Amino acid sequence: MTQSVTAALGAFAPGLPLAVGLSGGADSTALLLACARRWPGQVLAVHVHHGLQAAADAFEAHCTALCARLGVPLVVRRVDARPAPGQSPEDAARRARYEVFRSIPSAEWSPFALKDIALAHHADDQAETLLIALSRGAGLPGLAVMPAHAERAGLRWHRPLLGVRADAIRDWLRAQGETWVEDPSNADPRFTRNRLRAQVLPALEAALPQFRDTFARSARHAAQAQQLLDELAALDLATLGLPPSIAALRTLSAARQANVLRHWLRHHHATAPTDAQLAELLRQIDHCRTRGHRLHLRVGQGFVRREGAGLVWSTA
Repeated sequence: MTQSVTAALGAFAPGLPLAVGLSGGADSTALLLACARRWPGQVLAVHVHHGLQAAADAFEAHCTALCARLGVPLVVRRVDARPAPGQSPEDAARRARYEVFRSIPSAEWSPFALKDIALAHHADDQAETLLIALSRGAGLPGLAVMPAHAERAGLRWHRPLLGVRADAIRDWLRAQGETWVEDPSNADPRFTRNRLRAQVLPALEAALPQFRDTFARSARHAAQAQQLLDELAALDLATLGLPPSIAALRTLSAARQANVLRHWLRHHHATAPTDAQLAELLRQIDHCRTRGHRLHLRVGQGFVRREGAGLVWSTA
C-alpha cells in the first residue's frame, strides 16, 4: 500500500547527522522540511547546481531561502553536468549529483562527519524507473530499480519516500503552507521519463489503480533474486579462483558461467558486458580447449584475454 508522507517519515530511522539532497522541487523540499523538524541541528542540505538551464539559479535561491528559514546548513556545489557523446542529459546530471554526495565524508565543506544521505525519490519515480528498465530490456539489477536503503562507498543511502505518491507529497506540502520550484524541463516531452509521467502513468492509474504497489512488489522480488544470484556467483568465483579458471568455468552451466562472469567483471573491475559481448565471451570460452587457443575480446570498458589457464581483464 502507498503511504502518507507522515507515515513514511515517521518510520524513517537514519543514522545522524543526516545529509538531505535538496533540488528545490516538491519532493526534496518535503523531505528536508520533515527531517529538519524531527532532527533539529542534525541535518545538512546539499544542493547541486547543474547549470544546464536558466531556472537553475531559481532552484538555488529557493533552497537558500528555505534552509535559512529552517536553520539548516546548506552546501551548494556547482558541477559540469554536460553529457558526454552518447550520454543522456538525465544520466549525466545524475552522475554529477552522486559524485558530489560521495565526496561528503571527506569534504572540507561538510560541517558534519556524515555517513547517511537521504534522497527524495517517491513511488511514481520508482514506477517510471521500472518502466524505463523494461523498455530497455534490463536484467534483474535494472528491474530491482531503486532500493529504500543501500550501502555504497562507505555511505548509507536512504529513500524514505519510495512508498509515497507524488501527488500526496504535494498535498502534504500545501497543508504545511510550503512552496517549491517546478523544474521547467519536467514538461519537456523529449525526455522518456516525462512522456511516461504525462501519458503512461495516468493510463495505468485508470486501468490498474494499484500499479505503484504491484510494481514495487515486483521490484523487491527482482532485488531478492539478484541477491541470490550474487551469492551464487561469489561461491562460484571462490571455486574458480582469481584469475577465473577457464577449465573450471566450462564445468558450469551456461547460465552460471554468465552469472559468475558478470559478477567478476562488476565487482573486481567495475565494468559490465553488453549481451552481445557476454555471448561472444561464452562462445570463445567454450572453444578455448587447447593450450595455444588465444582469447582477446572487448568487454565493457576494456578487454578480456586468456593468460595461461585463466581469464584476465584490463583496459589495455
